[in-house]
Amino acid sequence: MTTIWHNATLATMADNAPERVVERGALVVDQDRLRWVGPIEQLPSALRRTAADEIDVAGALVTPGLIDCHTHLVYGNHRAREFEMRLQGWNYEEIARAGGGIRATVAATRASDDDRLYGQASSRLQTMLSQGITTIEIKSGYGLSRDHEARMLRVARRLATTHPVGIRTSYLAAHALAPEFEGRADAYIDAVCAWLPGLHAEGLVDAVDAFCDNVGFSLEQTRRVFEAAQALGLPVKLHAEQLSNQHGAALAAQFGALSCDHLEHLDEAGVQAIAASGTVAVLLPGAYYFLRETRLPPVRQLRAARVPIAIATDHNPGSSPVLSPLLMLNMACVLFGLTPWEALLGVTANAARALGIGATHGVLAAGKHADFVVWDAGHPRELAYCIGGNPCRRSVRSGVERERRTRGNP
Repeated sequence: MTTIWHNATLATMADNAPERVVERGALVVDQDRLRWVGPIEQLPSALRRTAADEIDVAGALVTPGLIDCHTHLVYGNHRAREFEMRLQGWNYEEIARAGGGIRATVAATRASDDDRLYGQASSRLQTMLSQGITTIEIKSGYGLSRDHEARMLRVARRLATTHPVGIRTSYLAAHALAPEFEGRADAYIDAVCAWLPGLHAEGLVDAVDAFCDNVGFSLEQTRRVFEAAQALGLPVKLHAEQLSNQHGAALAAQFGALSCDHLEHLDEAGVQAIAASGTVAVLLPGAYYFLRETRLPPVRQLRAARVPIAIATDHNPGSSPVLSPLLMLNMACVLFGLTPWEALLGVTANAARALGIGATHGVLAAGKHADFVVWDAGHPRELAYCIGGNPCRRSVRSGVERERRTRGNP
């Protein structure tokens, strides 16, 4: 079945495309791929004659499907009480001593059965899909044991079979020290590396991540995790330079990391390292806002070095309980100084690169996956401008429409 979507304002986000849109554009969808993209007047007549259907979107904006390249979507319970405590002046250490922090989520996740974890994650995912997400990354990291990490990754895989979304998984057992290994961080890293081959053999791992910071793991411990990933041919990612400069980004660049994420404390040497390696800088304005941080990521330096910048929700229960990719566009502009076009690139083409799927996703071009969104908007800037509404009118993944609703925000 070939379908022509036409009378669209196209933001293709294609490589090296200028900051512009294609008026009166058209997409030709052939099964799960885009067969042709461009101005309607250039559409080959043979394609039009053989099309099974034509859909007029009445001048609406069409973009690639949005990609959330950094989430912790699978976990038990929430940490709203900690949010209140933080507002009352409690610091990280005080909250942890009171039973909060990552270990609180670890306990809740371990205590939840698979169906409960799935149900909670499914609800969160549905909210994100309604705002134009067609691909999402989901990390483990709240199990911190072989079996519980595996459960999280299996739930993520299960979500991909029941929802119209592509899911990439990241193994993040090096997220925090498991309570059973208190005072034995090196032994825990040994275990993290030992668990990886079996999980990979089970088909649960697409990439390997770690948290390298003064409250996470050291450079040497992170290197060991990356070496274990490299031995299996798995790409790596890194939570880097969020709370301090541990020079994790430079280490990640040595391993050709797909992305380095957070980066508020990234220095010029780190910028140059990831620029040379082609690593994507993933900025997380939700966590920056929620934690009331004051040190900005070095956006100007990243631009100057031509480092691709992606934007993600970092959805997690402790520091970024965000379910709105559109809000992240706005925050990336207002808090970090990105342009609306840069922000949209950050959740399309550059987000795809951060997941290692840039060859097939993130842009509207012939041969790419037919993942796109029709918006109640006339220009990409409107997506970053709006706060609280949802202009997503129609969402298509792999050529299949997810839902259709009437014009206007809910």
